[in-house]
Amino acid sequence: MVKVRIEGERNMIESLKRVFGERFGSTEGAREFFAPGRVNLIGEHTDYNGGNVFPCALDFGTYAVARRREDRIVKLYSVNFEDLGVMEFSVDELINKREHDWANYPKGVLDIFRRSGYSIENGFEVVYGGNIPNGAGLSSSASIEVVTSVILKELFELENTMIDAVKMSQRAENEFIGVNCGIMDQFAIGMGRRNNAILLDCNTLEYTYSELKLEDEVVVIANTNKRRGLADSKYNERRGECERALEKLQEKIEIGALGELSIEEFESNKEVIGNETDTRRAKHAVYENQRTLKAVEALKNGDVEKFGKLMNESHVSLRDDYEVTGRELDTLVEAAWKHEGTVGSRMTGAGFGGCTVSIVRRDMVADFIERVGTEYREKTGLNADFYVANIGDGARELR
Repeated sequence: MVKVRIEGERNMIESLKRVFGERFGSTEGAREFFAPGRVNLIGEHTDYNGGNVFPCALDFGTYAVARRREDRIVKLYSVNFEDLGVMEFSVDELINKREHDWANYPKGVLDIFRRSGYSIENGFEVVYGGNIPNGAGLSSSASIEVVTSVILKELFELENTMIDAVKMSQRAENEFIGVNCGIMDQFAIGMGRRNNAILLDCNTLEYTYSELKLEDEVVVIANTNKRRGLADSKYNERRGECERALEKLQEKIEIGALGELSIEEFESNKEVIGNETDTRRAKHAVYENQRTLKAVEALKNGDVEKFGKLMNESHVSLRDDYEVTGRELDTLVEAAWKHEGTVGSRMTGAGFGGCTVSIVRRDMVADFIERVGTEYREKTGLNADFYVANIGDGARELR
């Protein structure tokens, strides 16, 4: 099944404005915002290891209609979670509450902004709505965090940059939600540029845009429809394993992150880790970082075939050394590898379900979707959804 954007941007906003008026009395003074989802082309589980990633923003994501209030009350509503109703709290009571569910993400952003010294003494009201599949690994949580950061900046006329907003959005997920994520998701969503991916060094936050020159190919995202909650996955466990490996390596060599190591340096010193599992986790982080740099260089040189081969190697490493794939992701990727139109395919995101990303020959996309989808359904009993990805701009107010 091919999923397309049923509603254009304008229709989505008009729909949210109608809901805003119904929920909050009128639309007078309401403003419109957007933050995309993201897909990572290569460089997985390297961001929190101080390595390089290569994500891009998508042209679908989270929309919001927002308005400042005169009191200190915050009211949040999502058309994606209608049954939960309006979430209401004071700017003076920013506590992670289970019953507030999805609203803890924007609440966490508000908490970090205030703790960072930004003056937000009034409340506000927002209606959110998005077309990112929840739990698919396309960063619906980071998207709502970053769009909330943009809302706060604009409604309260704050003097902060998009990089500041990105960092505070990540802190919200780390400190308020309790998920030890790296900065890649929020960075790609905040700093995205149409038709470009971003080579980001997560250790230094140095970044360069790289134009996606795919003339005869397209990027296809496939959703396994195996739900995975990032906080409930083994994400934090993997991070801990890498941190242990780093601590052992630091006893022998002077490094601040696994991403600083070349493959040769890792191989020469890995024995000090002393734990087979931690060694494999660290191996993935080091090798994946180098794969990412090679892949970006290949794309720059117009060598899409090499880029695809490195994507395939990335998935094997995520499957065997990092162990974050699982039956559904492996089945979908292996079906893609069999198809003659596939240049490369791998899981993307945290893993344990979610999505794959593939580069597919443009004239074979329909056949790819039909055959890969059929094999996946026969082997897992699940229906995959496919998206031909357009690369869009980052978070912004829609003026």
